[in-house]
Amino acid sequence: MDRHVRRLLNRVAIALAAVATAALLHLFRHPSTSCFGASLARSSLSLSMAPLPRTSCDAASRRVVDPDLRLAKLRSSPRWRRHSAALSASVIDPLRRLRLLRGSSRVLCLAAGAGQAVDALRVAGVGDVTGVDLVDFPPLVRRADPHNLPFFDDAFDLALSSDPAALTGALFPSRFASEIERTVRRGGAIAIAVDRHVDLSVIFSLFRKSRLVDVRNATLDGSAASIVVLSTNAERL
Repeated sequence: MDRHVRRLLNRVAIALAAVATAALLHLFRHPSTSCFGASLARSSLSLSMAPLPRTSCDAASRRVVDPDLRLAKLRSSPRWRRHSAALSASVIDPLRRLRLLRGSSRVLCLAAGAGQAVDALRVAGVGDVTGVDLVDFPPLVRRADPHNLPFFDDAFDLALSSDPAALTGALFPSRFASEIERTVRRGGAIAIAVDRHVDLSVIFSLFRKSRLVDVRNATLDGSAASIVVLSTNAERL
């Protein structure tokens, strides 16, 4: 009796092994049905040409918006247009009148968000503009820590921050300010927005190697702000 039982168990084990082997062979021969085996070429096709999604991974990959298309959509929004107009009137035009901004200027935009300031400067004819923030937002903004900027000394002619909370909300405001001064050349400029209720003497004290050039009121993205303009690496008056 025991011998018959052992034979039966052996036959069951052999059958299960055969089923498992067949299943593995099927997976190897049809990798496109899994997430890891989804074809990269298929994800690059346009939505109008691509077949219906075969897996949830296929469907998710098609929801990724091309950065240029996303930028075009943002530019068409009323909020983006309003913010760009405010930047032009309150920051870009005054800097040009003060002869601190030219078409050939190398500009660093800090706390750049989605890149409104970067885009506004480029539209205004400034060709060399770099936008950075803690989170990248292609194609206009790359990721960088404002407390440790990945740029050489004197790399820029102008540093601009149009976010009123950028400096006062920084983890180390003094380090934030010193990194700006390090990366802007001697005789360059800093234009930084701060909340209008902030004591400007506190802001000014953070920039130890710069002197005040101009202060003006502005409304940026619905917030009342002061635009502080400094000449960098210069003796204070």
